[in-house]
Amino acid sequence: MLDRQITQTFVELADTLVVGFDIIEILQTLTERCVDLLDVDAAGILLVDARGTLQMVAASTEQARLLELFQVQDEDGPCLDCFHTGEQVACADLTTEPQRWPRFAAVARERGFAAVQAVPLRLRDQVIGAMNLFRAEAGAIPADTIAVAQSFADVATIGILNMRALARSEQVAEQLQIALTSRIVIEQAKGALAERRKVSVGEAFTLLRAYARSHSRPLTDVARAVVNRDPTVADLTLRKPR
Repeated sequence: MLDRQITQTFVELADTLVVGFDIIEILQTLTERCVDLLDVDAAGILLVDARGTLQMVAASTEQARLLELFQVQDEDGPCLDCFHTGEQVACADLTTEPQRWPRFAAVARERGFAAVQAVPLRLRDQVIGAMNLFRAEAGAIPADTIAVAQSFADVATIGILNMRALARSEQVAEQLQIALTSRIVIEQAKGALAERRKVSVGEAFTLLRAYARSHSRPLTDVARAVVNRDPTVADLTLRKPR
């Protein structure tokens, strides 16, 4: 059953990436599939922008999102090492001393994580980001789990870099920059929706994605409509009675 679900995930990734896709949506789906199918408790993805700086673009949980943001702001952590070297990076126990990334380890423990594994989003010599896998309990993440996660990341990377509309690396960078800009709008919409619906940020994101899917609209378009108070999404933004 698990093998079938993993296969379905590969098909989902490949199909969505080829036939007109939202980068943020597919990478968000990738983090969630890792948690659903692999022996990990959370996942997050960082992508490089046009300036060569890593930015947080997807996370399976709010705790993982905050931890990924910390890595970017602190400019230190396994995901950054993974991106800069293009190699997998692991720490089986974030509670041991001395730590390779002491500040990251401390924050990770505060967020409830005790082990981490980073895999690169890489095609040959081109690295466009990295994906972090987190576990609540200390211990090395199994090799077969890492192999599947790397394969997921490889499929996503190939899809992004081989978009039919993009022929040059400059265009790829531009498209990734658009995705990163879209993420800012999505974060703004999450906050706005959480305030208007009186729900948590995580619940607001779930509502946002569900609305986009049920109305066959791109996630970024719905997020922008929420931020701009567009009446077309009034049924999403109005607070529901208890």
